[in-house]
Amino acid sequence: MEPLLLKVALVAYLLAAGALGRYLLVLHPAPRVLGLSLLLAAFLGHGGAIVMRSIAAGHVAVITDYEALSLFAWLIVGVYLAVELRYRLPAVGAVVAPLAFAVTLGAFAFYSGVRELPPNLRSAWLPVHVALAFLGNAVLALAFCVSLVYLFHERQLKEKRVGRRMRRLPSLETLDQLNYRALACGFPLLTLGIVTGALWGKYSWGHFWSWEEREVFSLILWFLYAGLLQARIVAGWRGRRLATVTIIGFAVVLASFVFGHVLFPGKHGGTFD
Repeated sequence: MEPLLLKVALVAYLLAAGALGRYLLVLHPAPRVLGLSLLLAAFLGHGGAIVMRSIAAGHVAVITDYEALSLFAWLIVGVYLAVELRYRLPAVGAVVAPLAFAVTLGAFAFYSGVRELPPNLRSAWLPVHVALAFLGNAVLALAFCVSLVYLFHERQLKEKRVGRRMRRLPSLETLDQLNYRALACGFPLLTLGIVTGALWGKYSWGHFWSWEEREVFSLILWFLYAGLLQARIVAGWRGRRLATVTIIGFAVVLASFVFGHVLFPGKHGGTFD
């Protein structure tokens, strides 16, 4: 049942991407309503799959690559839907939906059966660290999506492609503010995720830091976003520069998964010795 729910969510993500993309092209609200409804349905179905997987495993389903990617995609959509309630940004949803589809599709490439939780991971630190780290990455993923929309909108304005359809896009000021707020929320979560991971490492393996690839990338990511926020607050970075570096930061997030889970699997990639 769990794989079926995830497949249904996968199809719904794809259809939502199509509907929201259509909304940006036509002057009618119906595709927006359809797209957001499909995205919400996919989110609920996907959440059901994660819950079923967790119940079957007897722990938070996040220790395999399949589970990690699935949870990441689900949280990205959840963060967007929460923001959509306030800001009404279907243009950002048109980026979030295909991203969720791609990440969920990638999860299927690593599909495996339920694994028993190793003894040294049976700790209250597991849900705390996972919640902070994954939620932080999901908020930063939203900043990435907002940055893509910002750069697209800016380019359209520079090329003087201003028409009725451009009204579907939020203002550059709104996108810039949302990007900053996402970074300001995601960075503390990222920081707490690193701190709780270090404390958990001390509890489980006897040391705070092991210099694994995933840990190194997390540190690089922390310095990158710390510098980006300082540049925004102190030097007044805005607009294109902020959006460009935000996109680079998300590329580091993806690289940390590839190197930490796929190429050099260690404690974060299923080798828990």
